[in-house]
Amino acid sequence: MPDVPRLLVELYEEASSRRYLRPPVILDRGNSFLKARLYIGPDLFVQVYRNDRYGTTNLVLVWAGRRIYARDEVGGVWHRHPADDPSVHDTSPEGQRPVTLGEFLDEVEDLLVEMNLL
Repeated sequence: MPDVPRLLVELYEEASSRRYLRPPVILDRGNSFLKARLYIGPDLFVQVYRNDRYGTTNLVLVWAGRRIYARDEVGGVWHRHPADDPSVHDTSPEGQRPVTLGEFLDEVEDLLVEMNLL
């Protein structure tokens, strides 16, 4: 995952290139961290968190206040929270695959189409 300044640029690029996304809402930002949301609807959004100091990334699809899909990086190691059971930590090779913001949004888009939410 890119550092905070590059991720901030990617947030705006992705939001402008995907018609269903509204402009990013920056919830918190410092020199080494960023917390933002990309809204799809009032209760449907992607939350993005990055902390460069700790090598932590959280990419989460939230619907009606609940995590329905996510990919997390902790100390440089990735895992996935699959849509069929978001409480699970998928550490399979696919679950551990590092993803970019764009790749995560592609996965989210596929999931939302499958769920008839997009």
